[in-house]
Amino acid sequence: MASSTSVVLAALFANGAIAVLKFGGFLLTGSPAMLSETYHSISDTGNQIFLLVGIKYGAQEATRSHPFGHGKAQFFYSLLVSVMLFGIAGWESARHGYSALQEGGVHRASEDVTLLGQTFDPVYINYAVLLGAIAFESYALWKAYQGISRQMDEYGWTSLREAFRKTSDVTTLTALTEDTIALAGAGIALFGIYLTRTTGNPAYDAGSALVIGLMLMGFALALAWENKRLILGESLPKADEDELRAIVREWDGVTELIDFRTVYFGAEELLVTADVAFESTLDAETVDDRITELERALKAHDDQIQRIYIEPET
Repeated sequence: MASSTSVVLAALFANGAIAVLKFGGFLLTGSPAMLSETYHSISDTGNQIFLLVGIKYGAQEATRSHPFGHGKAQFFYSLLVSVMLFGIAGWESARHGYSALQEGGVHRASEDVTLLGQTFDPVYINYAVLLGAIAFESYALWKAYQGISRQMDEYGWTSLREAFRKTSDVTTLTALTEDTIALAGAGIALFGIYLTRTTGNPAYDAGSALVIGLMLMGFALALAWENKRLILGESLPKADEDELRAIVREWDGVTELIDFRTVYFGAEELLVTADVAFESTLDAETVDDRITELERALKAHDDQIQRIYIEPET
């Protein structure tokens, strides 16, 4: 959990600073791409706050009304993040870019800017801001990648795509997704602004804003889908669950595995239930000992397992 918090904090500070700088660039140049990137960074900053709330709320101890804890809070707040990413950053960016394209151009400051006695074209402020954003987002992305890499090494996942489908640590997953599209968005905006400055055609700037918006909405939908599967109560991936089933079936004294189920009730927090038939010759005390040993073996095999309920059948 500490790893997830550091990932989110790194993204929070980066996005907060970048949002201010991008908005300053937009005020000076009227660039649609810079306005889209401002929406993007403001949304990302709010999203990091949501993720931090989810981490803090999800870490609360179990209560009578929430006997399995509050771990699913992270899934809920990550879902809110995807909605914000779609509704605020994505939709507003795409709408503004499309409007600029329809108008056939963008408003751009005609006068040069004088700063510290030096006069220069304000478009260079956009260049500087976006290059700085790329540097900040690269650092935040590196932190998020470290977090997901730890899980890939721990669980033997071979690709980011597999990790995206299987991880229950939606906080790190969300931060990784946000940082990836933030880095791509800054690159697209920089390219569009440069083309407009070079060719004199404002459609490149406006078009880049539209592309950024569509990209944000696409990633937001994918992120919402991943959170949906966990909110609804997803089980451990089949291959991993089969390994746990095999441990139970092969345990000393077990004659049949009648039922076996797993479900995530928080980030990397797994609940396991099983109906297990034991040899009829075993007495109650021996069955209890076998169950205790079996629970230890299951937890040793997968440290995500927090609770196990085994119902003995004889």
